[in-house]
Amino acid sequence: MASSPLIFTVRRFQPELVLPASSTPREVKLLSDIDDQQGLRFNIPFIFIYRHEPSMEEKDPVKVLRNALSQTLVHYYPFAGRIKEGVGRKLMVDCTGEGVMFIGAEADVTLDQLGDSLHPPFSYLQELLYDVTGSELIIDRPIRLIQVTRLKCGGFIIAINWNHIMGDATGLKQFMNAWAEIARGVHQPSIQPVWHREILMARDPPCITYDHREYEQILPPNNTIKEEDTTTTTIVHQSFYFRPSDIAAIRLLVPFQCTTFDLIAACFWYCRTKALQLEPEKDVRIMCLINARSRFNNNHSSFVGYYGNCVAYPAAVTTAGKLCGNSLGYAVELIRKLKAQVTEEYMKSVADFMVIKERCSYTTVRSCVISDLTHAKFKQVNFGWGEGVYGGIAKGGAGSFHGASYIVAHNNAKGEECLILPVCLPSEDMRRFEKELDEIIANQNQPITSVPSFVKSTL
Repeated sequence: MASSPLIFTVRRFQPELVLPASSTPREVKLLSDIDDQQGLRFNIPFIFIYRHEPSMEEKDPVKVLRNALSQTLVHYYPFAGRIKEGVGRKLMVDCTGEGVMFIGAEADVTLDQLGDSLHPPFSYLQELLYDVTGSELIIDRPIRLIQVTRLKCGGFIIAINWNHIMGDATGLKQFMNAWAEIARGVHQPSIQPVWHREILMARDPPCITYDHREYEQILPPNNTIKEEDTTTTTIVHQSFYFRPSDIAAIRLLVPFQCTTFDLIAACFWYCRTKALQLEPEKDVRIMCLINARSRFNNNHSSFVGYYGNCVAYPAAVTTAGKLCGNSLGYAVELIRKLKAQVTEEYMKSVADFMVIKERCSYTTVRSCVISDLTHAKFKQVNFGWGEGVYGGIAKGGAGSFHGASYIVAHNNAKGEECLILPVCLPSEDMRRFEKELDEIIANQNQPITSVPSFVKSTL
């Protein structure tokens, strides 16, 4: 049985708009046709946790980070603007310099009191990120919402709502590094940000050259399948630790070389599909977010400093019966093939697809999405208080879609370097998911550790 969440009080200061420290260009910048697709039009919460640092005793993290943010916005001035929607649902940034929403706060709790809950899902996220802007809205709102909460022990927590249409995980890491560098006293970021969104604009005329099954628009039947009917269902947000020994055990089930990402993604897809108890003939799919920067033939230098979205999420499709009736290696092989699809031409085809198909969203029917956040190394962002205790996603899901998950690096209570997989499912399905995952590594002495947090599906 899960332990009761710790109750603590957060006192927030008056929310304020933080403006760039000096004048910035007043202009309108078009977002790319990769940026402004429907599937990225949501805010995603990230958490960064830092311990007390004796050498910073005299410094207030709220003031240091607020001042550094103002200076960082001189370089990343589009973030201080507002997103607008034009003809054909084309998104753009009006660089007005109005600022980002910033909240300083203090909590009557220490990191030690928070114990082993310093990873997703954060049951107390609403205390750390007070939604004063309407996180489900992206048009004509502050592009960024940030709360910095001082803790009683001298540590602090940064919570940030990252607007996905403005950038991917690589873009977020670049912004966070720039902010941290300026907080440590440098005058400008070591990597200068560049806009260059024209690289990922649709061609003229647009031409779709791939079969983009990730965007197949499947209408659910009248008796909507249960994984979509979450309006009155209690959704369980639960994270699963994968220890090195767990990965080694799973690897024994696959008779060929593959990455750790492939293994965890295959487990996620397989166990989730079995947990949902779908009819064997139904199509199921997994989409993997792929950073495509290295897939461009001659434009690598154009992506130095690029903080926009350069991601694709190609799909592997099979039937529930084939996925669940085959070994784990079957799912791994499908995932390896989908990852290999992404090329420069594939990205151009996606951009063209968005224009021709009116910026449609990816398929959510009997679908799941997974992203690898381990390469971003968010824990390494250093504002002067050293490396973080945790840095990364705050919970599973993507906006209102519960089928999304992320692989996050974290140390467990024993100090082991582990990987965390946050999963969102209805409670009964979650119990079946956990059982299936335990059976996959049944040759281990202990089951995969999981830490649940029960929340309503409206969160």
